[in-house]
Amino acid sequence: MRAIRNVSRRGFLKSTAAAGFIIGLQLPNKIVQGQQAVEDDKFAPNLFVRIDDQGTVTIIAPRPDMGQAVRTALPQILADELEADWDRIEVEQALADVKYGPQGVGASDSVRDSFMMLRQAGAAARQMLVQAAANEWGVDAGDCEARMHKVYHPASGRSADYGELAMAASTLPVPDADSLTLKDAADFRYIGQDMEIVDLRDIVRGKAQYGIDTVVPGMKYASVVRCPVFGGKVKSFDDSAALDVAGVERVFEIEGGGGAPSYNSLGGVAVVANSTWAAKKGADALSIEWDMGPNAVYNSDAYKTLLQERVRQPGKLIREQGDVEQGMASAAKTVEAEYYVPHLVHATMEPMAAVAHVEGDKVQLWMPTQDPQGTKSFINQALGFADENITINCTLMGGGFGRKSKADFGVEAVRISREIGAPVKVTWSRENEIQHGYYHAVCAQRLRAGLDHDGRAIAWHHCTAFPSIGSTFQEGATYGLEFEINQGVVDVPFDIPNIRCENAEAEAHVRIGWFRSVCNINHAFAFNSFVSEMAEAAGADPGAYLLQLMGEPRYFDPSNEKTKFWNYGKETADYPFDTGRLSHVIRVAMDKAGWGRDLPKGHGLGVAAHRSFLTYVAAVVEVAVDDNGDLSIPAVHYAVDCGLVVNPDRIRAQVEGGAVYGVSLALNGEITMREGAVEQSNFHDYEVCRIDNAPEVHVHIIESDEKPTGIGEPPVPPFAPALINAIHAATGKRIRTLPIRDQLRA
Repeated sequence: MRAIRNVSRRGFLKSTAAAGFIIGLQLPNKIVQGQQAVEDDKFAPNLFVRIDDQGTVTIIAPRPDMGQAVRTALPQILADELEADWDRIEVEQALADVKYGPQGVGASDSVRDSFMMLRQAGAAARQMLVQAAANEWGVDAGDCEARMHKVYHPASGRSADYGELAMAASTLPVPDADSLTLKDAADFRYIGQDMEIVDLRDIVRGKAQYGIDTVVPGMKYASVVRCPVFGGKVKSFDDSAALDVAGVERVFEIEGGGGAPSYNSLGGVAVVANSTWAAKKGADALSIEWDMGPNAVYNSDAYKTLLQERVRQPGKLIREQGDVEQGMASAAKTVEAEYYVPHLVHATMEPMAAVAHVEGDKVQLWMPTQDPQGTKSFINQALGFADENITINCTLMGGGFGRKSKADFGVEAVRISREIGAPVKVTWSRENEIQHGYYHAVCAQRLRAGLDHDGRAIAWHHCTAFPSIGSTFQEGATYGLEFEINQGVVDVPFDIPNIRCENAEAEAHVRIGWFRSVCNINHAFAFNSFVSEMAEAAGADPGAYLLQLMGEPRYFDPSNEKTKFWNYGKETADYPFDTGRLSHVIRVAMDKAGWGRDLPKGHGLGVAAHRSFLTYVAAVVEVAVDDNGDLSIPAVHYAVDCGLVVNPDRIRAQVEGGAVYGVSLALNGEITMREGAVEQSNFHDYEVCRIDNAPEVHVHIIESDEKPTGIGEPPVPPFAPALINAIHAATGKRIRTLPIRDQLRA
């Protein structure tokens, strides 16, 4: 790669006026995480590639990068169809603009939803270059071919570099999508290959620019003190001690919002200074009296008890087939268990940070955002700036996991810049991040199953209760949204004749936010753990029993008059739920892990599997538990079917990262509330996976020519239940509540 650089709107317009040509395609725009809808029959122009007269190919990365390497994978796709030389490519990060189509990174859909669009963009450019060469040589374009940054005419031996053809190509009409000829998969040059990420060299040399690295001329620095309880407000404050801190320039209250919708900043007291350290010291010196608001009644222990009571009662019916009660009554044996997962926080290595500069009615914002278009919209709604006057510069993200899809920290920076009339960087401390974030929903679940005399399941009953992310967007939402209950409840594909799924009410007392794999974490933990308990009751091997429950390979769709199957926003005709693919990854993971082999004392294997974000994943975890109850994880084997693979190295990296994330959540992840305030504050009491806890991860990628699907989130859900099942195999102990912590010593 020659260079990686961000591009400004002005710079983009200037550069496109120079020698070269730009490919503009009309491609469909879609909904970004349910926040910004565009009619399905509307199209936005998207500009993804340009070539100058030196042959330099500039590819616009439409989506921001939070470590998943879409700034590499998406250009890979386009460059392949373009037949470009990777060493002559530059990658520019797009500004927030609807013309690029959806720009949010979440729902593991960046490659999935951009794949064909970028192939078409590359193919259009390639065909125009070929036609330009054919016109110049007076030959038929069908007798020419593009290969590695040149167009060739084999019959005459002539060739021309892309740079030589750029100006001529710019005069040609852009071909319609229907007239494009895409490459055969056998001819892919980059798709399917391990490729070094384009930012790697800058990252390892400390030159990569993350949001927290942003510096602009004349910039001030700010820290914000926020109410310990969500929805609380400032009653009064004394700023005298803060103003005595060297470097502190101003202290003032900033407006915020305590409820839905989610775009608003929390509010509080801002301290502006000439350095981050001075702003932090000034914030520490503030004396504030708070009105804690209605959520001061929130206590984790009491709320856990409330949710557990609710899942023991009939809930809102969300799926029904057959007659569960009749099935239970006729069962030779019944199994019942309750599971609980606490609130979790993202704990990104780079905490929230944003730089804002308000000049009159215009806003310039630099931030590590997963949702640039949504951020633009939220600033418009919260502060009234016109959409065309808001510029969002997307930086690299030091982790996101869903937290950086929220715009509150950007809105906060804009508020402060507007107040002081200067650019300002607002940096959150680790304590801010843990105590004032958006949290993964706490969840209580109850499962029952009826088994016949042969141990086969004939009835399945699952009730779940969790505060919905819907509460972040609409006041009073107490039931799960359609997509939430289709993440490990409605969409469990077991071949059981009698099934009932229910959802109990749960009020939210904190901000509930997108979290890596969302409700799949809670629900996959429960149903996969419960399968192991059913297998024990049936006297069966847990892996074999899981496969038996899957039944014969089929396309699964539970939709009926009482149930709507949400398929991650995709038509089942395009992305069917193929239980054969799920069974296959289970078999592969078990085989690679040596399922059934003799193990040392205290060792055990556990298996779990789940389809999420249209991807099929199975995990087999090996644990070792010593006589003191100390746990280690020698190995994890993942089998992953995510359709056609663009960059296998990034698949492996995402799965390895998913395992480490799973360790963090399963072993120690827990956010607890006392009188409405988060009790944890930093990594000493909200522990993430350390190197001595990290397992050796083996990733087995299933070769496939199916459409590419997601990979960022699917590795996380199977990890905790596979771990729990392995612990039972090693010790005989059943764990039904996360995190594990000291339960092995109980």
